[in-house]
Amino acid sequence: MTLDIIVQVSLLLSLGAVAGMLAGLLGIGGGLIIVPVLFTLFLSSGQVDTAVAIHVAIGTSLATIIPTSISSILAHQKRQAILWLVVIRITPAILLGGLAGALIAGMLPGSVLRLGFSAFLLLVATQMLIGRAPHAQRSLPGLVGMSVVGSLIGGVSAIMGIGGGTMSVPFLIWCNVEARKAVATSAAIGLPIALAGTTGFVIAGLGKTGLPDLSIGYINIPAFVCIVTASVLSAPLGAKFAHSIPHARLKRIFAVFLLILAIRMIIVID
Repeated sequence: MTLDIIVQVSLLLSLGAVAGMLAGLLGIGGGLIIVPVLFTLFLSSGQVDTAVAIHVAIGTSLATIIPTSISSILAHQKRQAILWLVVIRITPAILLGGLAGALIAGMLPGSVLRLGFSAFLLLVATQMLIGRAPHAQRSLPGLVGMSVVGSLIGGVSAIMGIGGGTMSVPFLIWCNVEARKAVATSAAIGLPIALAGTTGFVIAGLGKTGLPDLSIGYINIPAFVCIVTASVLSAPLGAKFAHSIPHARLKRIFAVFLLILAIRMIIVID
């Protein structure tokens, strides 16, 4: 194993550990950090075409969310914090929206997808820095309303390569769901998003050129394995801390990091 490979594996394991902690701790999913860091690693390797690097980063991120979500779900379920009725009602729309979003992302030029993700990252980071949480104003909508919301969350999340927590947590809190239950339920909602999105990115990436070695569609298997190995172990720790520590300072520190990553992605020259 060469030094370059050792360094890359170490970076991917570290990335997975951080992503898993965030998935359990903040309910925002690890994709917000996995996508920009993977994008940077793929470009720095010199083995991935710039035009598809962002597609592979997003597709691989969605794939890693599958086991991470399962691990986080199990941890939150031990505390009986997941609202399963909400998960069941929103999942069909999440699946449809997630698959459609992934297929759409697969057709977008890399530069458009990259700038779109960067803009989304800036919005999320700004909201975290401001720290303005939604105020509970209503109850959860009926089946039609949940279907519309689920489609939007699934579609946007798949395009961005995230677990949906940046949208589902504020939505649930706005609908009078207690914050920790919103985080736990968001972790469960992330699983169908990841399943649908991964399927779409596999389909969209089949036959594409310029992909890294050992990829299935837009999913890079070595990166997936390294990230998942660490994230599955760290997600339960994040979920445990979510029930015992305040989030405000951590979210602001993370927001600054997201701003740096967003700016780094924006200045990439194709």
